[in-house]
Amino acid sequence: MPTNLSAIHFDPAQFPPEPMACLRCGAMVPMRFRGPCPACAGELRAKYQAEARVVAGAEYEPTMHVTPNAVALKDD
Repeated sequence: MPTNLSAIHFDPAQFPPEPMACLRCGAMVPMRFRGPCPACAGELRAKYQAEARVVAGAEYEPTMHVTPNAVALKDD
């Protein structure tokens, strides 16, 4: 029995790409997983590429949404 069960190793060469239909354009392309083909993925990246920006938000001020317990406020 192996002592290190947390490490799983596999050889990607054992799982070659298979011809599958692109979920976007329908072209038969060899892929490991179902999804858009490399051409469609490139088009989507170019179309939805955005630049990072700094968003300024309001300063956080914690509020009390509960009333204090009367027993906790009782003077001894």
